[in-house]
Amino acid sequence: MDLVEQLRPLLAAEAAAEAYGAGVEPAELEQAVWLRLLERTRDSGPPPQPARWLRRAVRAEVRGARRRARREVPYDPVGDGPPSGPEPRPAEHAALTAEAGRALRAAVRGLPGRCPRLLGTMLSRPELTYREIAGELGISQGSLGPVRSRCLGCLRRMLTAEVAAPEPWGKER
Repeated sequence: MDLVEQLRPLLAAEAAAEAYGAGVEPAELEQAVWLRLLERTRDSGPPPQPARWLRRAVRAEVRGARRRARREVPYDPVGDGPPSGPEPRPAEHAALTAEAGRALRAAVRGLPGRCPRLLGTMLSRPELTYREIAGELGISQGSLGPVRSRCLGCLRRMLTAEVAAPEPWGKER
């Protein structure tokens, strides 16, 4: 039996059991583990104990997702956080919001691969469902979430490099 067919039910069960506790979708977790298996088999062949390897890979991906979730801080270019001075007037707020939108769209255009088109579609018409977006872009609906996550991660790294956000616990880079 093919290794993928052999591991598919186990991976689905493991991903369903672990994903929501880490705040990720089971399908995204499955796709990350399949990618890990593909990379491993390409480099050093199939694992000697595939079921054991798969369980460990799922847990490693979950730990990574939890670490990323702890480190992520919402990007707030307008400064809607705690007030540090007088409240901006409505015209100023509108101008700052428009500038933030322009900066975001410029950053999205600078992303590699199919990220600009994917995120541009999601930004331009937020009322579209995943099914509609996947159909418009010509990719499977199941891969839309993981691709979106990778694109957002790339965008986050790009914006972090430009903004130089502080590390956790207020440490500067």
